Amino acid sequence: MSTAEKSTERSFPKIEFTDSEAGAREFPSSKSRKYSYFKPAKLRATMYEDVTVDVQPDPERHLSQGWVYGFGDGPGGYPQDWTAAKSSDWHAFLDPNEEWNQTIYRNNSAVVRQVELCLQNAKRANVYNGWNSAWLTFIERNVGAWMHAENGLALHVFTSIQRSGPTNMINTAVAVNAAHKMRFAQDLALFNLDLAEATQAFDGSAHKAVWQDAPEWQPTRKVVEELTAVGDWCQLLFATNIVFEQLVGSLFRSELVMQIAARNGDYITPTIVGTGEHDYDRDLNYTRNLFRLLTRDAEFGEANKALFTEWLGIWVPRCLDAARALQPIWSTPADKAVTFASSLDAAVAKFTALLEDIDLDIPKELTK
Repeated sequence: MSTAEKSTERSFPKIEFTDSEAGAREFPSSKSRKYSYFKPAKLRATMYEDVTVDVQPDPERHLSQGWVYGFGDGPGGYPQDWTAAKSSDWHAFLDPNEEWNQTIYRNNSAVVRQVELCLQNAKRANVYNGWNSAWLTFIERNVGAWMHAENGLALHVFTSIQRSGPTNMINTAVAVNAAHKMRFAQDLALFNLDLAEATQAFDGSAHKAVWQDAPEWQPTRKVVEELTAVGDWCQLLFATNIVFEQLVGSLFRSELVMQIAARNGDYITPTIVGTGEHDYDRDLNYTRNLFRLLTRDAEFGEANKALFTEWLGIWVPRCLDAARALQPIWSTPADKAVTFASSLDAAVAKFTALLEDIDLDIPKELTK
């Protein structure tokens, strides 16, 4: 056999196992079959949890090097001292409504379609022409004035604190709250414009003077403006959703407008105002859950209860004064189905039940 015919030997690098390959090393949770960096509320994480939990950074959980960014005048990221309330784990809060980007658009678009259809049907049937002058006056003055309260809360309360909370779950819920308020204020504005175009008996600009000068609305306006001056995001959320909305907001929307509109031949206003009540029911759901966690916190629960009692002492008297100042508007409609006393009693009863639900004592102002 010739040399060319001899098979040439080829050399290959020898394989050496060094235990540096992927999967060879052991580390904390390397044997775990869980593929999530947080513990979901149920067996599997929901879409809401996937897109909100730990999206907002927190040095106490994942940033071992501390904040990687901060404000020029001091604190970094989302300081917990932006509120006097304390929690042993702010991340324990999950929005029971599971609100995130998709739900904002889906729910609000459904409400917008409902309101648009309602207004279109009203114009098609010329229903505004059948309303008596006393009811038109009630709408132009009082429902129009309430539009300013909703707009003020949307822009200067909820929007201003929608990135102040220490977790993304809190901030997302507050941002949705702001969207609800803003959309509802716009719905009332569109309703006001439709009425102004439909009948000459309706003064579409009266609401501005009422909000600025009418004596019955000035205490409400004062409370809304005082709310915008609060720096503590948790106090602002408590004072608005727990106190003001119960004693003034729901008192006006649910215990007055929703009760008497039908007797005055109006099925349009309850439909629109009802969307605002539906929004508040969802917003109260997350608010109740948040403050229940704070009052039941194993480490800070008692301190939080004392703090919230102080906040009640500040805001309950102001909101009760605002509510009682609105008493004259219960006499404006031609057909009055409820009295102010019965409406206020209903609002106070709901407020009392809410306070009991979040483990707070009933303020003495409510028992007088």
